[in-house]
Amino acid sequence: MSSTPSGHAASLEFTAALDSIKGAVIRPELVLSPISAPGQLAPEAYALAADVSPSRHGADSDLGTGRFILLHDPSEPEEWGGRFRVVCFAQAPLETDIGLDPFLADVTWSWLIDALDSRGAGYRSASGTATKIISTGFGELARQGDGAQIELRASWTPSDVDLGAHVEAWGDLVCMLAGIPPTAEGVSVLSLRRPKTKRA
Repeated sequence: MSSTPSGHAASLEFTAALDSIKGAVIRPELVLSPISAPGQLAPEAYALAADVSPSRHGADSDLGTGRFILLHDPSEPEEWGGRFRVVCFAQAPLETDIGLDPFLADVTWSWLIDALDSRGAGYRSASGTATKIISTGFGELARQGDGAQIELRASWTPSDVDLGAHVEAWGDLVCMLAGIPPTAEGVSVLSLRRPKTKRA
């Protein structure tokens, strides 16, 4: 379902983009669901959440999670360079030693670019940040020990209104961060060991 701040019906161009998203082939490891899209970023917007299964309904996955937001502005904002803009987020836990790898951020960004290229998703003006988070538990959380996470926030301008390939590439990224190999050819893989689950 599309989201428009004014509450008006979605434009034909935006509807066509949403139809292409519905045609995306979703990986079986992912649980996708539509979520409320931010209304202040563009006249029209649509958003999806992804969790790597198994996960509890309505809760972020312990294996990996992500968000995909499609923005549409007929005025073609100069910073977009087009009428559409994709904004995505992906996050997954890591073992601490992997989180300390100095090349982790570069590899994570390259996974997104490789996934887009492998899925044939045309794009331009890509930008983003990869953030490594290292944490240490104290007090009652001390038994959790050290932990790490990788987060990627990115955006790009699609070359056309066929957004199915973009959703598929984002799905590949979420799965790769969770340690699941890609299905598309040409995507390089660096094994990211998942942290062992600690029992109470």
